[in-house]
Amino acid sequence: MDQASSNLYASANSVVKFNGLNYDEWSEQIRFTLGIMALDFAIITDEEPPAITDESSKDEISLYKSWERSNRLSLILMRMTMAESIKPSMPKTEKAKEFMT
Repeated sequence: MDQASSNLYASANSVVKFNGLNYDEWSEQIRFTLGIMALDFAIITDEEPPAITDESSKDEISLYKSWERSNRLSLILMRMTMAESIKPSMPKTEKAKEFMT
């Protein structure tokens, strides 16, 4: 397990489980955890960066890859910190920002 994965796993264990009634506490802990891990890019940006194309610049590629990593790991953390009983009722989205709203 690499450092980022072990940090994410340890962080998931410190976040209160979302049970459907404690959204404010859970979301605050998720935002804090993602922030201190520098993984909050996907939930603090207004829009997803454009997808990578053959014409994308190095900066655009870097921006998209950063957003994609943040989005993927954010969703994993959110799903890991939810009670199994409420997971089926959660939004079916692949965007962390939408998942948080």
